[in-house]
Amino acid sequence: MASILRRGDEVEVCSKQVGFVGSYYAATVITNIGNHSYAVRYKNLVSEEDQSQPLTEIVAADELRPMPPKVSATGFSLYDAVDAYDNDGWWVGTISGKRGSDQYYVFFNTYGVEILYPLSRLRPHL
Repeated sequence: MASILRRGDEVEVCSKQVGFVGSYYAATVITNIGNHSYAVRYKNLVSEEDQSQPLTEIVAADELRPMPPKVSATGFSLYDAVDAYDNDGWWVGTISGKRGSDQYYVFFNTYGVEILYPLSRLRPHL
């Protein structure tokens, strides 16, 4: 990420951890700690030590992106790149089919699986 982030900026963290590759999690910047790294506090992930507290973590700047704009999608076409909300984060996939008027099959290339989602849990991938 080229620009300098400031305390309180809303971001998404792109996970590079095994089992979470291709997922984005909402977070708030706590501070710029230098060395192209930031401390962030996740909105939907909790600390393993105290599950009543949000998870805080130090992440590299290249794992952060500004929070994408909220877009209300009315539908998708075959092969559209999308993010599907699952397990407290947004997962990058591709529309692989449709069922009814508002359910879509999403294929996750990284994991080789296809899952059916309602339109309300999908957004265009930016």
